[in-house]
Order: sequence, then structure tokens, then C-alpha cells
Amino acid sequence: MSSHNSILVLFAHPVLEKSRINRSLLHSIHGLDAVTIHDLYEVYPDFHINVKREQELLVSHDIIVFQHPFYWYSSPALLKEWQDLVLEHGFAYGQEGVALQGRKLLSAITTGGSEPSYSRSGYNYFSLRELLTPFQQTAQLCGMEYLPPFVVHGTHQLRETQQIQQHAQDYQRAIVALRDNLIHWEKLQTCQYFNQALDQVIQPGVSHHG
Repeated sequence: MSSHNSILVLFAHPVLEKSRINRSLLHSIHGLDAVTIHDLYEVYPDFHINVKREQELLVSHDIIVFQHPFYWYSSPALLKEWQDLVLEHGFAYGQEGVALQGRKLLSAITTGGSEPSYSRSGYNYFSLRELLTPFQQTAQLCGMEYLPPFVVHGTHQLRETQQIQQHAQDYQRAIVALRDNLIHWEKLQTCQYFNQALDQVIQPGVSHHG
């Protein structure tokens, strides 16, 4: 990748007006250079997806972000519909489906459950990374690199404005670091969550490798 990446944020939330957290996350990256926010429920309220348009958007960006609440251990319905139609054979996978090879995919999700609840001893039994395996395998099938997810846990318990703002600032830092290639890519893949890698973000002007 070059030193500057274009980012496409595919945002999916069917009731955004009720979401304090996703609204804040989205607001934190609104207007950033080289970052395209594509609100699927706003563009396709009738679920009639323009496949060609979506494919053109994908190939014109270096990094793809799926931002959404973690509904029933997956994504909201429209993002699933988007995957079913847009990531078609001959485009995203198959012998001639090489359009997305070399790109990176990030899941940026919010979940009501706490981090400990996603464990064998927790309420959800499976780890969050295990539950995100379908997204990881989708990336792999398309020849993309799946990055550790950016996760905001325990959204139901987030009451303080300062806490929400901190998550929004972290999200902005993550997106800017991806855009400006300020990531130790090899170290990033050792992290469970992208959030854990924020302290490793390279300062501009500092030489780095990987």
C-alpha cells in the first residue's frame, strides 16, 4: 500500500436516531480527507441495491470498513443483503473474481455485551473474534486482509458523555492511522482488537517498516 490510503466506510444501522454510540463514532470521522462514509440505510431504504455502483465504490478505495451494531452475532439485514449481491462470483471471488485482492477489511462494531461476556465462561460463550469468523472468511475468500476489529463493548452501560467521546476519539485515531499508513501492520495482527493497537500508532515523520 502507498503512504496514503482511501477508506470506504460502509455504515449500516436501521435505527440510527436511537444510537448514541454509532452516531458519535460516525460524527468523529465525518469530513476526514480520503474517507468516504456510505450510509446504506440512507441510500437504499427499499433494499434495492445498485450492485454496479457499489462495486465501483469498492474498487476505488484501498480499505473497506464495515461499521454496524453487532445484531444477533452478525450485521443488520441490509449489510448482509449487500454482501450477498455485491460480492458476487466473477467480481469478488472465483477464478476471475480478483477485483478486491490486496485490499484490507475492518469490522467496526458496537455491542451491548461486555468484553468478558464474550468468552467460554461468559454469557455469549464464544469470543467475539470467533463470532466474526464469517466476516474474516469473507475477506479471505475475496483475497483481502481482515484486520483485528475495532470494538465498543457494553454500549448499554455507557452513560457518561466523556466515555462515549473517548470511544469516538479512538475510532477517529484508528481511521486516520489506517488512512495515513501509520500502523505497524505485523504487530497489529497480534492484537485481538484494533483498539489495543492504538498505542502502537506510528507518529508522522518517524521511519518505520512493515
